[in-house]
Amino acid sequence: MVLKVAIIGRPNVGKSTLFNRLVGRKLAIVHDKPGVTRDRKEAPAKLKDLELSIVDTAGFEYSTEDNLENRMFKQTSKAINEADVCLFMTDARCGIHPYDEAFADIVRQSKKPVILLANKCEGKTQENSIFETYKLGLGDPIPFSAEHGIGIDDLYVSLLAFEKQQNKEIVDDDQDNDKPIQLAVVGRPNVGKSTLVNALLNDERMLTGPEAGVTRDAITTQWQYKSRKVNLVDTAGLRKHSKITDSLEKMSAASTKHAAFMAQVVVLVLDADAVLDKQDLTIARQVIDEGRALIIAVNKWDIANKKEALQRLNDKLQTSLTQVTGIPTVTISALKKEGLDKLMSAVFKVYDRWNMRIPTAPLNKWFSDVQEQNTPPLGKNKRRIKLKYITQAKTRPPSFYIFSSNPEGLPDSYLRYLVNSLRETFNLGGVPIRITVRKSDNPYAN
Repeated sequence: MVLKVAIIGRPNVGKSTLFNRLVGRKLAIVHDKPGVTRDRKEAPAKLKDLELSIVDTAGFEYSTEDNLENRMFKQTSKAINEADVCLFMTDARCGIHPYDEAFADIVRQSKKPVILLANKCEGKTQENSIFETYKLGLGDPIPFSAEHGIGIDDLYVSLLAFEKQQNKEIVDDDQDNDKPIQLAVVGRPNVGKSTLVNALLNDERMLTGPEAGVTRDAITTQWQYKSRKVNLVDTAGLRKHSKITDSLEKMSAASTKHAAFMAQVVVLVLDADAVLDKQDLTIARQVIDEGRALIIAVNKWDIANKKEALQRLNDKLQTSLTQVTGIPTVTISALKKEGLDKLMSAVFKVYDRWNMRIPTAPLNKWFSDVQEQNTPPLGKNKRRIKLKYITQAKTRPPSFYIFSSNPEGLPDSYLRYLVNSLRETFNLGGVPIRITVRKSDNPYAN
């Protein structure tokens, strides 16, 4: 399969030089004057054993008027939309330009895979500029020189990974909305999990009864709720580990945990008369530790002491589940089919948060503001710890990299401060947030 690769970036960063190197001929005009390339130029190329179709594009100069720059930008946009992967080039000698950041936002919105190349890295003086490219939020940059061939092997490895991924996956990641949401219903025995599943399906799909432990295996049912596909999983009740002695119950517990940990959203069903007891908290923590989105459904609300149950639930959430604040809680009656629409609405909202990718501009604005409000502490060497950039590494759950001069010295309390502020600012309640502090690597260390 031929991989279609678009070379993009602002003017004069070396796009045409790289185009000529990959094609093996001087097909594109190269000049120190910016803006020489205006049309898309496409040509077949081969990088080792990779068959490529390389597209050279005009430098990004955005304009809303009906002029040459606007028409050039439309050509570049078409190249991005038609490409399998984009090579985003920056100039490491000049550093990051506002056009780089604006163009990076546009590329991210296209949801196309991107390889970031910090071009013109012929010397050690470009080291700081390489670190600066992390603020674009396009992943780890490859120190590169299109003119001298530095970094070509790293580019080959990155392109090879995309080529293998394309061969392996027929369905593109952009079609995730067509894939069913994996929704697991968990909780202690006899809290009404199977009754809830039956109520949602509007069918007596699961065996229910007053006896505890009727469900023994995790049962998945394909379902559709208001045009959204859902794989709804009913699970066996989870008792305290020390109380499980029967081998069959051990197998049921293992099946339940596997279903919960493989789900995307987990609904923890509670009995309104015993809200968030010790076993409920254990289940909730395990779900959060696995990086799943969590919703709490308080069942049997029609017969509960509502004021007392709500007070107990709020107290427990504030004192015992502090690692994830803002967990959605919904009161329901599975038996009377009350509160089910509110529950499913909460499922889809928390699923969207779990998949959220924060644009780089507001993320870095938040990062700057949060450090102004509460500066990082002093490290072991009595110097202020410098936090350079933040970038979102992935979603599901939202995960971030912070680059620091002294990552080992940053205390957990400051990390918790960052997580809480991030959750509050970008409305990420109910989903775990992972922040990893990394040391800015020296690309010339070897």
